[in-house]
Amino acid sequence: MVFLDPNDIFFPDPESTDSESGLLAVGGDLSPERLLFAYQLGLFPWFNEGEEILWWCPDPRFVLLPEDLKISKSMRKILRDEVFTFTENKCFSEVMKQCKNAYRKDQDGTWISNQFIESYTKLHEQGFAKSFEVWQNGELVGGFYGVQIGKVFCGESMFAKVSNASKAGFINFILNNKEKTELIDCQIHSEHLESLGAKMIPKKEYLKILKRNNES
Repeated sequence: MVFLDPNDIFFPDPESTDSESGLLAVGGDLSPERLLFAYQLGLFPWFNEGEEILWWCPDPRFVLLPEDLKISKSMRKILRDEVFTFTENKCFSEVMKQCKNAYRKDQDGTWISNQFIESYTKLHEQGFAKSFEVWQNGELVGGFYGVQIGKVFCGESMFAKVSNASKAGFINFILNNKEKTELIDCQIHSEHLESLGAKMIPKKEYLKILKRNNES
């Protein structure tokens, strides 16, 4: 296990590090510079508030390729009937706050601390982090946020206050960003995203795609 110096922006090479759990490093900080470097390498932070910062690069990686997107008949009808409206980067910090407060089955809380919100908002101001909002009758009812590395979108968290809101937002995002998105990094498995076409791929394959986007 590698312990990071908060004054030195460094990570172990995820390609040469073999960890069954996917946990590669501990410590450091959540500065925008370190966060961006981590995503460029294929790492992401995930830990409980009050604990040490944990950096992960799981193998295999859960991803969604735009061409694999599955849209059910019921979701096609929701989109066709314009049940929701969608925006991009309308209220980034609010989306993060809603993700923080969202109820999650079998979880007592969330990893999204105020420190997370502050750091990712700075990344957003620098143009690397994005939010996608879902509205109904003028009310924010769903959304998600993540970090953009070239044509790879690293999804972080989503929320929904009404049924199908986050799913509709995610589908709308993919349909309208096919030319700008090669892969959506979903990080770890969820049945919700698997139903939309997400699948596991080897870490090496994910890192190869990410490296190509870093160089473009």
